[in-house]
Order: sequence, then structure tokens, then C-alpha cells
Amino acid sequence: MALGIRKICTFLEETHIEGGKDAPRPLNIIVVAAVIKNPWAGKGFIENLRPAIIEITGPLSEEMTRRLLAQMPAEQIEACGKAAAVGVNGEIEHASAMIHTLRFGNPFRHAIGGTNYLEFANTRNAPGALLSLPMMHKSESGKRSHFLTANFQIADAPHPDEIVIAIAAADGGRPHARIADRFQDIAEMEAEAANSDGPN
Repeated sequence: MALGIRKICTFLEETHIEGGKDAPRPLNIIVVAAVIKNPWAGKGFIENLRPAIIEITGPLSEEMTRRLLAQMPAEQIEACGKAAAVGVNGEIEHASAMIHTLRFGNPFRHAIGGTNYLEFANTRNAPGALLSLPMMHKSESGKRSHFLTANFQIADAPHPDEIVIAIAAADGGRPHARIADRFQDIAEMEAEAANSDGPN
């Protein structure tokens, strides 16, 4: 393929019990990961990464998004995120270049009706390493119930001269979420600060 894709892997996770208690409804997480040839591998230090970013990231995101939505319809998606892992011969900047561009993020975000930035991870790993992909609510940044992490691994990737690029989506938050949203903390701390300013 023109994008240098060696393989695409799809991971499905369905959680029914958490903390020994039945979930109100199963939590479904989908990860779509593409293993591509690192376009900068073996070329030494390259100052301008833009040409490969422009050529690869948009079409790759569109293909991965299409595959993810085939598993989970956009209207069911509540949380999302992205990740990239470069092989040991590459720079972490190479992984970052593939996902930290609107050309990659926008096709996925727009397709699922998201308004937040995509939570992310970028790292360097050997083949078979456990990869962690963080997620957050697609439109409510302070909604802690949807701070999730999808873990996955591909036995033979990334090769030293490859990059694993992944997107993920979940159809809900943690099954028994019971910590306050960020906005409640802010309100409580503001109230505490106001009370502490008064006479003792």
C-alpha cells in the first residue's frame, strides 16, 4: 500500500464485571492499530518532517477511522484517544509526527462528533511491548469517569524501522466510576479558598 502499511490490527474489549460487581452495562473498547514503515528510518536526522506528515497522516486516519466505525457506530462513542510507538531505530519525534497533527486527528474527531483534543501517548518500543492508549470524553474534558486506558500489544511490531499508530474509542466510562468530575473539585476548592480568607 502507498501508506506503507504492513498490517492493521483491531482489538475488542468488553468488560462485564469490575471490582467484583456487575457493570450497569458492558463497557466496550475498540482499538485500531496500523503498523507502518517509518518514512524517516535510515535517513539520519531530518529537519523537515512535514512532507511525509502531509502525505501519510490524513489518508491513514481516514482508513483507521473507517475500520473503527465499522465496529462501533459514531453515535455510541463517548471516549476516544490516540497513540504512536516508534521502533528502536526511530525517534520519538517520528511517532509524535504521525499523530500530533490536525491532519490525523480531525478525520477521527469529526467522524465521531468530538470537540475535545484527543488524549495521547507517544513512545519508543520493541516488538511485542505492551502499549497504553489513554482516552477521555470526546467533548467534556473534565469528565473523569471517561479517563480510560486501552492496553494492547502486537507480537511482531514495531520492527526497529516501523511505527505503530493507534486510535481507540469507548462507548461509556468506567463501569463503577465514583470520583468527582474536575469541575466539582474546582468549585469546592474555590469555596474553601473563599472561606479561608474570612476572619478566624
